[in-house]
Amino acid sequence: MNSLAPVALTSAFAYLAAKTLRGKRREMEKPIANLSVDLPKSLKDTKYPAKLHNANVQNHLNEKDAAFLICGNHVEGVKYCDISKPFRQERYFYYLSGVDIPNSTILYLTSLKKLILFLPDVNSDDIIWSGMPMSIEEASKKFDVDEVHYLKEFNNIFRMYENDITKLYTTDLDNFKVNESVFKSLLDSKKIVAKDEKFFNSMDEARLIKDEYEIEILRYASKINDNCHLAVMSALPIELTEYQIQAEFEYHALRQGSRTLGYDPICCSGPACGTLHYVTNTEELKEKESVLIDSGCEWMNYTTDVTRCFPINGKFTKEHREIYEAVLDMQAQTMSLMKPGARWEDLHILSHKVLIKHLMNLGILRNEFTEDEIFESKVTCAFYPHGLGHLMGLDVHDVAGKPNYEDPNPYFAFLRLRRELKANMVVTNEPGCYFNEFLMKEFLEKYPERTKMVNFDVLKKYMYVGGVRIEDDILITKDGHENLTGITSDPDEIEKIVSKGLSKSRSNFHVVV
Repeated sequence: MNSLAPVALTSAFAYLAAKTLRGKRREMEKPIANLSVDLPKSLKDTKYPAKLHNANVQNHLNEKDAAFLICGNHVEGVKYCDISKPFRQERYFYYLSGVDIPNSTILYLTSLKKLILFLPDVNSDDIIWSGMPMSIEEASKKFDVDEVHYLKEFNNIFRMYENDITKLYTTDLDNFKVNESVFKSLLDSKKIVAKDEKFFNSMDEARLIKDEYEIEILRYASKINDNCHLAVMSALPIELTEYQIQAEFEYHALRQGSRTLGYDPICCSGPACGTLHYVTNTEELKEKESVLIDSGCEWMNYTTDVTRCFPINGKFTKEHREIYEAVLDMQAQTMSLMKPGARWEDLHILSHKVLIKHLMNLGILRNEFTEDEIFESKVTCAFYPHGLGHLMGLDVHDVAGKPNYEDPNPYFAFLRLRRELKANMVVTNEPGCYFNEFLMKEFLEKYPERTKMVNFDVLKKYMYVGGVRIEDDILITKDGHENLTGITSDPDEIEKIVSKGLSKSRSNFHVVV
């Protein structure tokens, strides 16, 4: 890996360079300056359906005289420093509340189907530095709850219902310790049930099936994400390094209201495209042929997860195009079968069988072996070790997938989804093909029967590509599926987008800072 060499610039040259770069920024933004998405009408003047979500969990739990008591995350400080870590709301709490306020608490009474929100107490010092917090009246209008109180009223409110509660379910007790003086007597109660497997399973199964409100959030987030990927493809003249690709994506995400990403973006080039969760994002793009960007915008705490690959110079090389079309075929064939009742394991196995055909046609896998022999050998795990996809929602790898990471079969060991598809599940479809020396050693050298199936002379011609992954976000509908991802994956269209961006600027201007 080559590190970036710092370049000293005089004040005058720095000024001219910055002015030119700003000019290029303005020039590059012309085709994408008006990127915007319209807020779905279905989300205007509506509330996040918190009470429905609590009722869904209750239906799975099947207990009438219980209660859910969950405290959201608090703002954490950075050790040995007076700044705070970025706030991320606890996902189970958000699913049951729709509240993104730190240090909030909810109480749901299953017998009454009543949801009560407790806001953190008002601190006058905080007002001086951070302004007025949300009031009880504002929270009552914004959130789908029956009552809103400040946390100091918790014990008085809880005593009103305590005798009607047989079990008090919570996720864990850690967040309650921040307000231990309020919850002290409650935490010692025999009624409280923390980290209960049945409760977690009930919440997971409820989150598995998305309601219309959640689906509209994901559609909106997907449109933001499409624009960000388009911007990256269109702006190569000002993307000289992997971290500038990341910066371009995050810039357009923030412009559209996505304040955070769902996960650390993967922005890699050349051979690094073969590293599955590459997050170094520092290498220069020069003398590389391929780019892979795996990045997803988050909006209202729901995330997208999309991967696109494109050629740096606007035209796929022969080998890059061949691998790209193989992966595109893997995705298309599995996509055509995505509907309720389809078994995810079957779709995953199909993607491997499609890859076998392509690698045999390219000569990477030897034709003296049959497709069945190659499949039984599991040699394609050296090129495609991960699963076809996973559930997606409040978390990028959402809950309820029922994986089995102890499965001795390498086809399934990293498969995050092991169940039948149902309507209103949201999954990713992300097959890939990689040329990674470590993967080769892991899956080939230890097993001579696999090694003899690979033509390493042909394989060498593809190593520079690194890898290709094509990932879309898919909503399972009652009759089939809907692809929430709109950014093109057609290789001809991708070439046109990248080439159009490159044609905007053909100067030799280059600044390393």
